[in-house]
Amino acid sequence: MPETVLNLDLLGLSLSGQPILADLSLTLSAGETVAITGPSGIGKTSILRILAGLGTGFSGTVQRSERVAMVFQEPTLLPWRNVRDNLCLATGVSAQKAEAKLIDVGLKGLGDRFPGQLSLGQQRRLSLARAFVADPQILLMDEPFVSLDEALAEEMMGLFEELRSGTDVATVLVTHVPKEAERLADRILRLEGRPATFR
Repeated sequence: MPETVLNLDLLGLSLSGQPILADLSLTLSAGETVAITGPSGIGKTSILRILAGLGTGFSGTVQRSERVAMVFQEPTLLPWRNVRDNLCLATGVSAQKAEAKLIDVGLKGLGDRFPGQLSLGQQRRLSLARAFVADPQILLMDEPFVSLDEALAEEMMGLFEELRSGTDVATVLVTHVPKEAERLADRILRLEGRPATFR
């Protein structure tokens, strides 16, 4: 049976005195991908922040591996450092390992460029490379394909599937696109209500 790498028992979350999330739980096993869906503003990103250790003001417990990577809605790259350094500085991997991962994501030969010299699609590839290069046990993805046209979103989903294959990384994917959830996830959880909980 796959190892459990994440266990969330959330009693509630309030922001500025307003209850956002109600009682909910999430268990994630190695190699599993869970999608969290729901309307904008319902609390999906708040759950990811709690899982990443960035959230405050909640009641409950989170048990997880320390090897966690995150892919944000925007690439969140270091514009003043080159592509290679964006991998090495963020994760501590060697330049050799960074170059190998750049090849994996289709950015071969671009290590000396800066993020501003890359297309949006290439920046998204770099974000995925940064997430996978340190071999995380848990990957948190916050609408990673948002603002991409359909063809590029398809391309990026395919790249994610390639990077995920052959690993036991457990993934929590936040998305508002049913097609993404259905394609990429083993389980789909929908947030509904005020305060929100899984339905």
